[in-house]
Amino acid sequence: MGLQQEDLRILGLHKRPPVIRELRSVWIFIRNWPVIPIAILALLILSGLLADVLATQDPRKGGIRDRHIPPAWTEEGTMEHILGTDHSGRDVFTRTLYGARISLAVASAALLSGFIIGTTLGIVSGYAGGWIDEIITRIVDIWQALPFLMVALVCVMIFGQSTTLLLSLMVLLAWHPFVRVIRSQTLTIKNQPYVDLARVAGASLPRILIRHILPGVINTAVVIATLSVGSLILAEAALSFLGAGVPAPTPAWGIMVAEARGYLKTAWWPAIFPGMSIFLVVLSLNFMGDWLRDKLDPRLRQL
Repeated sequence: MGLQQEDLRILGLHKRPPVIRELRSVWIFIRNWPVIPIAILALLILSGLLADVLATQDPRKGGIRDRHIPPAWTEEGTMEHILGTDHSGRDVFTRTLYGARISLAVASAALLSGFIIGTTLGIVSGYAGGWIDEIITRIVDIWQALPFLMVALVCVMIFGQSTTLLLSLMVLLAWHPFVRVIRSQTLTIKNQPYVDLARVAGASLPRILIRHILPGVINTAVVIATLSVGSLILAEAALSFLGAGVPAPTPAWGIMVAEARGYLKTAWWPAIFPGMSIFLVVLSLNFMGDWLRDKLDPRLRQL
């Protein structure tokens, strides 16, 4: 982990105390490798996957007698409810674990669908050009002009609240960020000599798109996906907060914050812990996205 003497001399650290040099080395290592965001994401993902094992209570059951028990480290808290209970006496720790599972599962499923749809449309739009490009581009423009939350609330009013509707709305939110960026890269790649040689050699259209165009845009698509996960989790939390997300009493971070907002003056913990979970996940994913962008984009690599 330590820096070489020549590097220390260039950075002006060779005259500084060893402790300062070591701290500087640790800081450079953390900047080059997102250890903390990865650790936070791994912890939350494992917590969601192992919720059945780690949970101490039933996430849907509570009781008035257990209403608003404070966290275990306070005077009135108990180890039976580590993070306290909500207004219905349900365990906050257990619901936060199951909320992680719901939020990450919905965001991941929507992102995978959006990744496939958006990347495919971007490649087809950029390579085909003409009226196909015009139609796809206009569809993206129209969708981006629509207020997503308003569309989501109208859909809930028409079709009713359900997990299937939530996933459909999340997919509609996830696909369009890919299209424009992938299209612009495809416009550049399709004029490269190796693509022209593939056409002259008689390669079929699917082979050209999959073997020659897709490898050139996949790194960018991965970066967009990483940066989009945080937005999808926030969108899922917002929809749940507004009553358009996962149907109650299924625990989700947005639902937990929405249900606890009326009790913030007397019981802060049912809203703070799921809110902090949303904050940490989104922040970690944004750091991961920035790191991947720097590593995968040759123009941003540090020499």
